[in-house]
Amino acid sequence: MASKRADPELCTSTSGDVSPQKKKKDIRVWMDGCFDMVHFGHANALRQGKEFGTQLVVGIHSDAEVTKHKGPPVYSEEERYKMVRAIKWVDEVVEDAPYVTAIETLDQNNCDFCVHGDDITTTADGQDTYHLVKSANRYKECKRTAGVSTTDLVGRMLLVTKSHHQRDEDTIDSQQVGAISQASVGGFGPSVHSPWTGVSQFLTTTKKIIQFSEGREPKPGDRIVYVAGAFDLFHVGHLDFLEKAAALGDFLIVGIHTDPVVNRYKGANYPIMNMHERTLSVLACKYVSEVVIGAPYAVTAELMEHFKVDVVCHGMTPVMRDVDGSDPYAEPKRSGKFKAIDSKNDLTTQIILERIIKHRLEYEARNKKKEEKEMRILEELKAQAKNNQAS
Repeated sequence: MASKRADPELCTSTSGDVSPQKKKKDIRVWMDGCFDMVHFGHANALRQGKEFGTQLVVGIHSDAEVTKHKGPPVYSEEERYKMVRAIKWVDEVVEDAPYVTAIETLDQNNCDFCVHGDDITTTADGQDTYHLVKSANRYKECKRTAGVSTTDLVGRMLLVTKSHHQRDEDTIDSQQVGAISQASVGGFGPSVHSPWTGVSQFLTTTKKIIQFSEGREPKPGDRIVYVAGAFDLFHVGHLDFLEKAAALGDFLIVGIHTDPVVNRYKGANYPIMNMHERTLSVLACKYVSEVVIGAPYAVTAELMEHFKVDVVCHGMTPVMRDVDGSDPYAEPKRSGKFKAIDSKNDLTTQIILERIIKHRLEYEARNKKKEEKEMRILEELKAQAKNNQAS
């Protein structure tokens, strides 16, 4: 396959100073990464990368490569491949992509240049994974999504706190509810200072929601499907369910329950991700047409009428009764619009949490190692900037 080089006008700097709006025909953008516990931060990076061109090609590292350079991944490579394919801005996925991005990789995949976030990514020996494409002026940067990372999410599960929840003082507090203390997980809590992967609370804006939303309305005659749930730590189990639900109609609406509601029927420190984080994760899925933020637990006749719902779906997991003891799906069942879906995938958020707990020491070591490496690099950058000012 003949390689396609980027227009020199588009590749004059490694700082990403070219406007994403400045496009030409068939600009193929390469992005790569581990994409472990694929979350809205990854999706936002891919969304930004797609804006630099017309087609987005995403390379995903194998389990062996991730383990070698970062530590054991939470999701398997097959899970990560499938999750990234379902993100609506992705055109192609390249499996088992090399950890260090080479010019040959770009050429083999007919890509003009590589895009990555402005955080630091290094190999096991501390080498910049993008040094080759940077030196060839085939690298650009987008903004990393502040307030979320895989390290952050793993930290939330290890800490077993509710500090990441949207605040509702009547029903939620931020105390620890498990036996795991900050001391026992290497101190990965709110005190972490890494600017890239420290535990923090993501702050949602209307702009970000608009960027993730398709903004389209159902067409006359469209069959509208409605599902609702927590969709916490959005994973392949959710993905397979939504794919089957979407196949039942033309327009899929997903209701996202509030943090207090999810905490009532899930317990412990659930949800791991707060309502707005979960909203963005679901919005990034190519099967989803619209999201209801803070959807009511009970699917009422009023809700169904408002959205002109033709069918209401739920998976095979047990449904907790509403606070008054009623079935939250009583109305769609009464009107003959309820359908149970078997996704044929038994992965749950609880199973993911169990993976973390099972390999707790490995993940603690991974988080600590990553934090120390990032802080060391940050200090080096500060020292370099200070020396430059002095000279």
